[in-house]
Amino acid sequence: MKTTKFLSIALMALVFGATSYAQKTVMVGGAAMYPSKNIVENAVNSKDHTTLVTAVTAAGLVETLQSKGPFTVFAPTNAAFDKLPAGTVETLLKPENLKALQTILTYHVVAGKMNASDIAKAIKAGKGKATLKTVSGGTLIAMMQGKDLIITDENGGMSKVTIADVNQFNGVIHVVDTVVLPKQ
Repeated sequence: MKTTKFLSIALMALVFGATSYAQKTVMVGGAAMYPSKNIVENAVNSKDHTTLVTAVTAAGLVETLQSKGPFTVFAPTNAAFDKLPAGTVETLLKPENLKALQTILTYHVVAGKMNASDIAKAIKAGKGKATLKTVSGGTLIAMMQGKDLIITDENGGMSKVTIADVNQFNGVIHVVDTVVLPKQ
């Protein structure tokens, strides 16, 4: 009886433990993003996300994004930050703008893990649009334009998901080409 119980527990651990490792490793910014690592552990290796990592560090959000989560992160690339007006990033990184930086960064995060298929189901259920509540308290609208997943912010700004389903131990990252901004 003890042996049977032990084998049952071992089998369950193997099956459930293997599911996080069965997810595929995706390349982002020239680096492998491992499903066994957390969002921060992976993001720091992407050469396309150095601005985001700097901003997350300055905002004091590293610990949060290393926590259990799960989180869905729409992660802007360096090129996305470069689209902002000149001096915007530098201004946001100043200590006196901490609250604004935190608000913008948490506007890119949705509580829970939503893979592209989950977002597609929500879009279908919403008859073409899905409203996503962000950690900052704002909303993002997800919709499809042809085969592209588009995220629209509260100001009408649009961002395209360029790499979907970068699975992490504590959630999923979707790489986006534009910084989305909450209503001011």
